[in-house]
Amino acid sequence: MKKSLSLIAALGLSALTSPALAQEAASSAIGLDMGQADGELPIGAPYIKEQFGDWALRCLNNPDGDDPCQLYQLLMDNEGNSVAEISMFLLPAGGQAAAGATIMTPLGTLLTEGLMISVDGASPRRYVYTFCNANGCAARVGFTAEELTQFKNGSSAVVRLVSVGNPEQPVMLNLSLNGFTAGISSPLLQGAAN
Repeated sequence: MKKSLSLIAALGLSALTSPALAQEAASSAIGLDMGQADGELPIGAPYIKEQFGDWALRCLNNPDGDDPCQLYQLLMDNEGNSVAEISMFLLPAGGQAAAGATIMTPLGTLLTEGLMISVDGASPRRYVYTFCNANGCAARVGFTAEELTQFKNGSSAVVRLVSVGNPEQPVMLNLSLNGFTAGISSPLLQGAAN
């Protein structure tokens, strides 16, 4: 009995001497947001690390400081409305694809038409959509080394998608290649591919 009282007293004393530790353990156990300092990015938040012409090196804040990055561009229609976005990344050497991309289009995209990309007026390539969620519909595509060279040497590309509401009128979006070569050559992308 004396031993039990000593243990209870010790536990009570430790709780009194470190209430902050007890509260921190309790709050993390139930998933409470503990906030961050003003100006500090939340874990997983995207940020622009560097700009290359019309392309941005967009990274995600990672707790270990090794922030993963992709080359990013927001695609606008002729009236300046945001319509789609592309995030491109390099892949390890030796595979069929030298680079990959996720292209997000709006909900209401006619999925059966696929997504088409043409560089400098060349014959377009058609890609299938992989999934849709609340943010839109995604096409996860691969580019060969030859196609990546076309992007590097090209001046512009066109992304074509079709709306369910107006299937007779395809949506043509300009994909600027201004800054692409510098962006895809960034050491932050090169390191991720190795």
